[in-house]
Amino acid sequence: MVKIRLSRLGRKKRPFYRIVAISSRSPRDGKFLEILGTYDPLQEPSGIKLDKEKIQNWIDKGAQLSNRVLKLYDPEKYGELVSTKPKRKPKKQVETEEAKPAEEAKPAEEDTNK
Repeated sequence: MVKIRLSRLGRKKRPFYRIVAISSRSPRDGKFLEILGTYDPLQEPSGIKLDKEKIQNWIDKGAQLSNRVLKLYDPEKYGELVSTKPKRKPKKQVETEEAKPAEEAKPAEEDTNK
């Protein structure tokens, strides 16, 4: 499967990314199929250069965008993806000793109303 994702360049603490079409099994900075653009997060505002025609061509061939590239390519679609994504279930709370007697008292009150 082909993915469109970021490949890191630049020195330590100074990231610069290429947006590349790459096999999903390849490592992050491994061999890529084609360079589709660049992303420089250190510029104000962030420097983004995309070849939208090439990206659309790869999408038509079945390539999938990573979440970060989707955010750079189409922020509105990324917002929809995030809003429809199911939220994590909250962790189970350990019941304290104070909570247990209060819960036991409530069913007793309900029984008297019947």
